[in-house]
Amino acid sequence: MTKQTFIKGAMILLAAGIVNRLLGFVPRITLPRIIGAEGVGLYQLSYPFLIVMLTLITGGIPLAIAKWIAEAESAGDTDRVRYIFRTAMLLTVAVSVVLTLGMLLFAPSIIRYLLPDTRVYQTFMVMSPLLVIIGVSSVYRGYFQGKQNMIPGALSQTIETIIRIVASLVFAYLLLPYGLEWAAAGAMLGVVAGEVGGLAALLWHYRTKRGDRGKKAHRGTLAPNDNSPILKRLIGLSMPVTGSKLVGSLSYLLESIFTAKSLAVAGIATGIATAQYGALQGMIIPLILLPTALTYSLAVSLVPSLSEAAARGDKALIQKRMHQSMRIALVSGAPFVVVMTLFAEPLCRIIYAHEEYAPMLRLIAPVGLFIYLQAPLQAALQALDRPGAALTNTFLAAGIKLVLIVQLASKPELGIYGALIAINVNIVLVTVLHGISVLKYIGFRMQFADFIKVGAAMVIMGAAAQWLMHRMPISLEWIALVSACFFSVILYIVLMIWMKIIDRHDISRIPWIGAWFR
Repeated sequence: MTKQTFIKGAMILLAAGIVNRLLGFVPRITLPRIIGAEGVGLYQLSYPFLIVMLTLITGGIPLAIAKWIAEAESAGDTDRVRYIFRTAMLLTVAVSVVLTLGMLLFAPSIIRYLLPDTRVYQTFMVMSPLLVIIGVSSVYRGYFQGKQNMIPGALSQTIETIIRIVASLVFAYLLLPYGLEWAAAGAMLGVVAGEVGGLAALLWHYRTKRGDRGKKAHRGTLAPNDNSPILKRLIGLSMPVTGSKLVGSLSYLLESIFTAKSLAVAGIATGIATAQYGALQGMIIPLILLPTALTYSLAVSLVPSLSEAAARGDKALIQKRMHQSMRIALVSGAPFVVVMTLFAEPLCRIIYAHEEYAPMLRLIAPVGLFIYLQAPLQAALQALDRPGAALTNTFLAAGIKLVLIVQLASKPELGIYGALIAINVNIVLVTVLHGISVLKYIGFRMQFADFIKVGAAMVIMGAAAQWLMHRMPISLEWIALVSACFFSVILYIVLMIWMKIIDRHDISRIPWIGAWFR
């Protein structure tokens, strides 16, 4: 099984992430045109509850598997690797089956009391198989991540994305004549089809790469004395991370409930509130999360890399990996913040044909930098056995967010923008608290000069983009926008090189193209 370096593993995931994000925008762009913002709202309203269920199943297990397998691999303990995998799979399947049955049994009550729109029933029932499918996939992904082989995960993500795009649009279109609720359920059915395809890819890679020898090694029966300590430690490793993520996912569920209730208090009708929530969660936030294809790849590669370094007591390597991750996240995310802040209206008009939601994008775009820096910080806390700090930070910020939603979104003059302000406060607070925790535990801090240099480059890039956009001799708005963004990003990269934030040594570490600069 091929093991990649930290940078190469991150770049493999980055390449897949960029492809998947770009492909993922096909349904983001097309779905609102088929079922409208209200239909997207029905589709999105079922997600918060699904995320809570998936957190209970997969919240900490993949990271625990990745961390523990990375440690076992560094010690050459292959038997321990196999035991970890089998135990994690049994635990995940058992929990996911129980939760799926409970979800189906109590579906009417859940929809009546927890979800803000009863029309979500069809979507809710269609998504129930996802618990088992994603649960099993997460174990395989954690296994390959612990082996520091990012190719299977990247491949499965791409296959899942392609199948989901085609199936979601086709099923939504075919079921639209039966009503918006059925069209939303059709879109969710496409998600199920995509996850099945992604799991199939992981299974294929696992079977083919292990070979006959690997298959035979799994046929033995573990003695209880061997299995019990593994199960106990696996639960012990995963529970703090699960708790931290559960706070976030419960916060997401309560956010949707509190937002709907607060909008009702503000005098906004249910259908309009569903459309606004759909625009926020289905259009605006996915756009601001586009650069997280990179930060996610960094976080996934960072966990086993930091775990190995910590196991060896290599503090210098820990500091080096953190600096690499944070600098890449900052430098790569900054241009997106500039573009989405300055060109929110043309972006919403060109991508979604709903320019009326541009103020939402303009309001959340500057906070994007905190989102991009948050992933490596949280990954570091998890990899270095400090998930309790992440849990405390997330819990505190979530409580403040929910209080602000109730206070702000219920005001008629703010409405959905009150909820968006609360979300912004939550993002900033979590990132700042994670940064303080990382500083406390490993002494890592970003260099203040880097922020000054990147900030200056953002201002210059923004001025250049605005100037180019208004002086392009092109009648088609989207071509003018793409051209202005392209040339201003080139200017930004030149500034980064001139300010020595990026150098030839950084580029030389990038797989494939890096050899040209060595």
